[in-house]
Amino acid sequence: MISFFKRQTGKLIVVLLLFIWCGLWLAQPAPIELVKEFGLFSGLGVIGAIFANATGAGGGVVFVPFFNYLSFSPQSVVATSFAIQCCGMTAGALTWAAYYKRQHKYDGYWQALPSALMLTIPSSICGIGFAQYSSQSKLLLEHLWGGANNLHIAFGSFSILLAIAIFASIPLMKRTHFIKELQTKDLVFLPFIGFLGGIITAWLSVGVGELVAVYLIIRGFNVTMSIAVAVILSAFTVWSALPYHAFINPSVVWQVVLFAGAGAIIGGMIAKYVVLAFSVQRLKLFFGMWVLILGVTSLPIL
Repeated sequence: MISFFKRQTGKLIVVLLLFIWCGLWLAQPAPIELVKEFGLFSGLGVIGAIFANATGAGGGVVFVPFFNYLSFSPQSVVATSFAIQCCGMTAGALTWAAYYKRQHKYDGYWQALPSALMLTIPSSICGIGFAQYSSQSKLLLEHLWGGANNLHIAFGSFSILLAIAIFASIPLMKRTHFIKELQTKDLVFLPFIGFLGGIITAWLSVGVGELVAVYLIIRGFNVTMSIAVAVILSAFTVWSALPYHAFINPSVVWQVVLFAGAGAIIGGMIAKYVVLAFSVQRLKLFFGMWVLILGVTSLPIL
């Protein structure tokens, strides 16, 4: 009996999540009207989570411009994106962690994964805390981009830089031999990137996963392992950021999260198979073009 439950753990979790979702949906005042108004956000959640968990980038690169288009307030854009990513990135992180445990736990090219996470998760959470609770962070944001109301400019600038970094890393993905262990300079750079990425993520709901993934790829680590690190790191980061937006400065559009979050869980679960089924170079090229287009269209250059 115990072995049966172990084999069926994944299915049981999915069934449990389905029951929880149905309970939350039916608890709403007008569930049918809610589906009519917000149901299509499920598709957005699926797409965003597939991109996020298949490339190591956060789902915010999909959610932020879409919510800006819908004229959400800057606070609601970031807060709602975080809440959706808590669903999708968690599903993706659990999927990648299970894949690592089953197939790559003793793989030399994957042995840097636990160490990379230990170096980046605490520093990323510290970056989130600094950005959300420090007055110096708000002054820095005002100085760089003129405050939260210029979110679209900050997002566009970061997206263009990210796209350039993605394109620059594509030729490196043709390697057949990879670095196996973190070196001394990684012990310095990874926490720094994690902290800086945490700050950027708190402002834009994207940042830390992308930066760490690109760094690891440029350094010569296994590409798929780098993506797994980025996804698991992003899951911890977005969960650490959500309490601020849920309790201290409430600005989450929960009706959107109810449907987009459900889609994000599905996307997070299937993203790994997208990575393993298609060329990583093509995924990165497509994703880089997508991010570049979003970045350019977010800037007031027209």
